[in-house]
Amino acid sequence: MPNSNKEATKGVVAMTIACLIWGFSPLYYKVLSHIPPLEILAHRTIWSFVIFAFVLFVQNRLPTLLKLFSSLKSVAVVAVAALMISGNWFAFIFSIQNGHAVEAALGYYIFPLVAVLLGKLLFGETLSKVQWSAVAMASVAVSLLTYGLGVAPWISLFVAASFGFYGVVKKRIDAGPVVSVTGEVALLVPIALVVLFMVHSRGDGHFGTAAWENSMLIFSGILTALPLMLFSYATQRNRLSTVGLLQYINPTAQFFCAVAIFGEPFGFWHALAFGLIWLGLALYSGSSLAQDRASRKNAVAL
Repeated sequence: MPNSNKEATKGVVAMTIACLIWGFSPLYYKVLSHIPPLEILAHRTIWSFVIFAFVLFVQNRLPTLLKLFSSLKSVAVVAVAALMISGNWFAFIFSIQNGHAVEAALGYYIFPLVAVLLGKLLFGETLSKVQWSAVAMASVAVSLLTYGLGVAPWISLFVAASFGFYGVVKKRIDAGPVVSVTGEVALLVPIALVVLFMVHSRGDGHFGTAAWENSMLIFSGILTALPLMLFSYATQRNRLSTVGLLQYINPTAQFFCAVAIFGEPFGFWHALAFGLIWLGLALYSGSSLAQDRASRKNAVAL
C-alpha cells in the first residue's frame, strides 16, 4: 500500500506539472506573436516528432509505431486523429496571438462536457440526471454568451469539438498515447515541411534569422512532447477521475494568462457564461467522483 500511495502521488505531481505547462503555454505563444500560427504549427509538428521518435527509439518501441501503419484502415484512423489535433493546435495558437485567449480557455472548460455528450451520442454511454444538467448548463452558457456578444464563441466551440472528436478517434487507435501521437505527427511532418518550404521560398521564414527564434521554435517540440509524456505517466498511476479533475488546472491557468496578464476583456456575459460552465463542471465532477467511489465499493464487496 505505501508503494501504491507513493506511485499515485508521483502521478498527481506529474499531471499537475503537465497541466501547468499546458496552462501557461500561452505566454510562450504570445512571445512569438510576430510569427504566423501556421509556421509555428509546422515547427511544433516537426520538432515534437523528432523528440517522440527519439524517445521511442531509446525505449526500443519503434516497432510498435510501425504497427500503426500496418493497414490502410489504421493509417486512415491515425490521419483523422492527426487532422483533429492539428486543427486544435492551430486554433489554440491563433487564439493566443489574436487576443482570444479567453475563448480558448472557455473551449477547454467546455471540452469535458462535450466529451460526455459525444460518449452518449456515439457510444451509447449512460448519463445521470446531474451529468445531463451539466451538459445543459454548458449549452445555456454558450447561448447566453452568443446573445450577449452578438456572435457565437466559435473558437471555444471549435477547440472543444476538435478535442472532443480527437478523443473519439483515439478510442479506435490500439496504441498508447505517446506511440499514437508520434504516428499522428509523423503523418503531418511532410505537410509541415511543405509549409516551411513555401514560407522560406518567399523569404518570410523566421527559422535561421535569429538564435533566440530558432531556440523558441525548436522548444515548441519540447512544449508539446513533455506534458504528454507526463500525462501518460500520470494515467498509469492514478484513477481517471483524479486525472480528470487535475485537468481543470490547464484552462484555469489559461484563463489567468488571458485576463490577468494579457488584459483581455472579461465582461458581464463572459462572467455569466464562465459561472455556468464552472457550476456545470462542479456538478459533473461531483457525480463522477460519486460513481467512482460506488464502483470501487462494489469491486471490494465482490
